[in-house]
Amino acid sequence: MKHNDHIQLKLNWEMLRNRTSTQLDFFQYENDELVAFLGLYPFGSTIEVCGMVKPNERRKGYFSKLFQQGMAIAKQPPYNKILLNAPTSSAEAKLFLKTIGANYVFSEHQMKWKEKFLEEVNGFTLRLANEKDLEMRVQLDVEAFGLTKEDAHAMESRINGDSDNAMYMIDVNEETIGKIRVKKENGEAWIYGFAILPTHQGKGIGRKVIQKVVKDQSSSGHSVHLEVETTNANALKLYESVGFIVIHAQDYYSYN
Repeated sequence: MKHNDHIQLKLNWEMLRNRTSTQLDFFQYENDELVAFLGLYPFGSTIEVCGMVKPNERRKGYFSKLFQQGMAIAKQPPYNKILLNAPTSSAEAKLFLKTIGANYVFSEHQMKWKEKFLEEVNGFTLRLANEKDLEMRVQLDVEAFGLTKEDAHAMESRINGDSDNAMYMIDVNEETIGKIRVKKENGEAWIYGFAILPTHQGKGIGRKVIQKVVKDQSSSGHSVHLEVETTNANALKLYESVGFIVIHAQDYYSYN
């Protein structure tokens, strides 16, 4: 897929490696060779869908078959929202999405930090999260990302089960005002779930936190990456000012 279509699929590897259910992944084999795959990724009441077909095995109905199987699961409780994920530059994906009547909702950029000088910063403390921070993490997801409490609890609990994650709480004057997660793997450090309470936004704290995390991870030999929705113009501008550049883009479509 990557070499044929020059695209980058978002397969949520951390979720695939930590599956607790056998009813979220669908495979098509031909002559003992995997030719198509579809994965479901639950985030509380929302379920995301992404898949692929081997280029020389397309137009044989394999993906439509897997999609129907996946939707039979995705339409069951507790899910009430289905998001289909596809690389922005994939013409094959756009054709399929149009055929099934999916509606474009938003896009997401994958960004990579391009090395530049970053000054030392202060005025806040980063500390590893503990069990007592769970409710604040949920509150940050609700206030900063608009999640329901139920979805936020489900997401934060899943994150706790991933040993590759480091969740940091952001303290200012001994008050917790934000969080940021760093996942390290294969020489890459990915930033996720960065949130500051709305009452503390616009004070320059977010930029300082990003600078410190990037500086620390880069100094330890990791390339630094993150994801951001294109609808979040303020976040996109913040990351670009620190030195991040867009390398891939994913489109999200709603499906009823």
